Amino acid sequence: MIEIFPMKEEDIDKVYKIEEKCFITPWSKYSFKKELTSPLTYYVVAKKDNKILAYGGMWIIVGEGHITNIAVDPAYRNQGIGKAVLGSLIEEAERRKLTGVTLEVRESNIEAINLYKKFGFICAGIRKDYYHDTKEDAIIMWKYL
Repeated sequence: MIEIFPMKEEDIDKVYKIEEKCFITPWSKYSFKKELTSPLTYYVVAKKDNKILAYGGMWIIVGEGHITNIAVDPAYRNQGIGKAVLGSLIEEAERRKLTGVTLEVRESNIEAINLYKKFGFICAGIRKDYYHDTKEDAIIMWKYL
């Protein structure tokens, strides 16, 4: 059974390993550590049998949630773990009475786009050449609460 917990500093090494597997340009361990010190962030890890399989994070800015990243270890994909992480971020946004949640997603990441749509996110625009590593466009998506 997948359980969602707030991310702690001692989780960063395992989270970073997932980050490296999932992204062309991974965040640094320092970036995660810095995120965890801010009162304007909310990060979670998904665990099964005490093993971290995924994580996700959100900034809370002016009454809105901005999902910064969600990543599932490739060996554990298609098991509903990303869905659990996304659901927990949305629940936190609702708990904080935010007006909505937004994110950017690579236009080629069809699997993620479909997941976001299942949760009620809508496409709201494009950020041209958003991803510096590949010059790929980002789709801006919103879910209003």
